[in-house]
Amino acid sequence: MPSTTPTSTTSERRTLTDNATDIAVVGFAHAPHVPETFGTTNGVEMLVPCFQQLYSQLGINKSDIDFWCSGSSDYLAGRAFSFISAIDAIGAVPPINESHVEMDAAWALYEAWVKLRSGQAKTALVYGFGKSSAGTLRQVLTMQLDPYLVGPLWPDAWSIAGLQARAGLDAGRWTERDMAAVAAGDGDGDVESLLNAPYVADPLRAHDVAPITDGAAAIVLAVGDRARELCERPAWITGIAHRVDTPVLGARDLTVSPSTSAAAQAVTGGDTTFDIAELHAPFSHQQLILAEAIGLKNGTKVNPSGGALAANPMFAAGLERIGFAAKAIMAGSANRALAHATSGPALQQNLVAVIDSEASR
Repeated sequence: MPSTTPTSTTSERRTLTDNATDIAVVGFAHAPHVPETFGTTNGVEMLVPCFQQLYSQLGINKSDIDFWCSGSSDYLAGRAFSFISAIDAIGAVPPINESHVEMDAAWALYEAWVKLRSGQAKTALVYGFGKSSAGTLRQVLTMQLDPYLVGPLWPDAWSIAGLQARAGLDAGRWTERDMAAVAAGDGDGDVESLLNAPYVADPLRAHDVAPITDGAAAIVLAVGDRARELCERPAWITGIAHRVDTPVLGARDLTVSPSTSAAAQAVTGGDTTFDIAELHAPFSHQQLILAEAIGLKNGTKVNPSGGALAANPMFAAGLERIGFAAKAIMAGSANRALAHATSGPALQQNLVAVIDSEASR
């Protein structure tokens, strides 16, 4: 789907002395993950409780937010300018400084991060929302494809992912058992039972595919000492990068993700030691691709939140990966975390962020 996000990448590690541009996640909230809601497609009903939770958690109100940025899709909502309607969740008074990306809200966070880095704001609230149940999601996502040569054939998202999974199986990069192990998570699932399930898009079974999820999420960012005022243990974003692979599916090796590797290298400098990693993988085999592309070590706990295979609220799932990674830092259960978001078919666009505690920077 169209994107208004910046195509250039900014990534660097900063020191404690660079207080003016230190940026941290200080608050995170998300709507319940449900297969269907009965509200409108503009997200207001889901967003209002998220905003109220953040206001209460941080002891702030709307006037304390310098910049607002959202991520959503008119294609998914089935209406023009759905993000304008969503601003009803914020309220009309006082006026706000607002922007929007037609993409997962992880890229809205990227825009807000740039806004804060440039000194134009000290706080930002980023949010994303999507009502996937309003249509047939795997067909709606066909709108991401080349509108001249591929889109008119109407291959749905499951079919594209199935081609990617099959390419990896045929190349010996993973097995169906590897895919089932990803879906089973920390051993809570029975791999043998999963392997006996029928295909939904050969070689994908139902557990290999992210569930339809309606949802919304919101994150508050703050700069330097303002972050320390709002949060006892801020989750500092010490690097963030966005890279893009070609949209031409036949022009790239679908079994690897060069854009993820490049983004990860830009923000980690090769140091891929993390306590946790939240990877935005809507299909089981994509988690295998991403973990290899980033170079995650065995000691890293991957997707302790359950990841997109547990809940995949469109246009908020990538932001949630950042939120869950930051939440672990803020709670003290992790000191260094990696968060990843993807957009487009077969992991076309990838964003990687490194999040540190005060002590680990």
